[in-house]
Amino acid sequence: MNPKLAWFQKYICPSLIEFALTSSIKPDGKIVIFGAGLVGTLLGILLSDKGFRVEIHEKRPDLRYHQFSNLRSINMALSDRGWRTLEMAGLADSLRKKALPMFGRVVHTPDGENNFQAYGKEGQAIYSISRHQLNCFLLNEAEKRSRIKIYFESKAEKFAFDKSLAYVADIEGFRHRLEADAFFGSDGAFSALRYEMMREDQFFYQQEYIEHGYKEFTIAPSSTGDWAIRPDGLHIWPRKSFMMIALPNLDRTFTCTLFFPFKGKTSFESIHSQEQIKNLFEAEFSDLIPLMPDYMVQFNQHPVASLVTIRCAPWNNRNFCLIGDAAHAVVPFYGQGMIAGFEDCRILLELLPNHTKWDNLLEEFYQKRKSDANAISELALENFIEMRDLVTDPEFILKKKVEAVVSKVPEFNWTPQYTMVTFSDIPYAETQRKGKFQAAILQKVIGHPDFDQTNPETWPDLVAQILPNGVV
Repeated sequence: MNPKLAWFQKYICPSLIEFALTSSIKPDGKIVIFGAGLVGTLLGILLSDKGFRVEIHEKRPDLRYHQFSNLRSINMALSDRGWRTLEMAGLADSLRKKALPMFGRVVHTPDGENNFQAYGKEGQAIYSISRHQLNCFLLNEAEKRSRIKIYFESKAEKFAFDKSLAYVADIEGFRHRLEADAFFGSDGAFSALRYEMMREDQFFYQQEYIEHGYKEFTIAPSSTGDWAIRPDGLHIWPRKSFMMIALPNLDRTFTCTLFFPFKGKTSFESIHSQEQIKNLFEAEFSDLIPLMPDYMVQFNQHPVASLVTIRCAPWNNRNFCLIGDAAHAVVPFYGQGMIAGFEDCRILLELLPNHTKWDNLLEEFYQKRKSDANAISELALENFIEMRDLVTDPEFILKKKVEAVVSKVPEFNWTPQYTMVTFSDIPYAETQRKGKFQAAILQKVIGHPDFDQTNPETWPDLVAQILPNGVV
């Protein structure tokens, strides 16, 4: 036999055969997921329900039995896209009992007044739930499934894309070799799998920190044990370059988050004393002081955290794939970070029946989701400006009034961008495109010489004149 052929058969063929076998989608195949957070655990549940054997490896201890001072606890806002994926997993009904509906924004002005701005149509709401509570719920549900095994304190250390292998180290430092049909990196914004992918040729990676950080506070229940402020809305204290928000919890507390610049005249950097903390709250959040009398203690005790947007491409390498924040971390201002990750899971499962090989499936998944991930990252950054600045701007409020009227005219087929993002499953890229178009129309309407802001009945006729084809 030709020596070169013999060498090829001995060393190369087994690897090719092994990869061909592991890259095929078998009904009871093995899947490895890195990260037991919200998205990774839900993905494991969905795949196990399809008959796959799932291993989830999490580098941290089990959060149900350990407290972590550095973990984020910004409340999650569950909206329609997220609920749809949870319904696919059969978890929505039991989870609704743990979440509180918020039907709109409650905007607090510096003079202590507040006004309610509904999110969508009557009855439409987003739902507040703590990150920790939701993660514990999903972990408990995952452990009920015999096809799922969760390994905590199991840290991913090495990935061999060409051999369909991964290596993890346990708490004692022993390395274990993992073989699977497919591997998913759901290990967050600083993903170990993505870090390994970055060493591959032609991999694009970008991370961008915004100039604001955040610090968390808690509003305790009132003296009577009730909520201190109305619990059916997301509270916002918009202050142009910064803001405070508050979301309700089932225990009648509110989780508050101050989004504040790191540097500058009014910033975390500029506050060094109790007097400066007091001055900030008395000037900007005076109505919060009686609700949160220990605000100075909380300000000093709670750490400041950063907010990052991450973009990368491609998300897949053979039968390895990034998902959720590992692929597309976004800032939290549209409440869609977790939701986009949940939607990743749903779309992946919907594409599954169309493929016989994991690498083909993961390539289609990446191609289908990349533009939407880019869109929601941009929308989230834009919504920060809206929340902290525009919600009290007279022109912005006027545009919202016009939009509320014209969106009720069926012929226009007009759905506000927030409604498309939050209360539908229209692809994010499409909502962004339509949103820009609608914003341009609204600008033309309020700037039109015939526009009469005191006569809403005339607004639809004016919109009909401006719309190019009479529809959005």
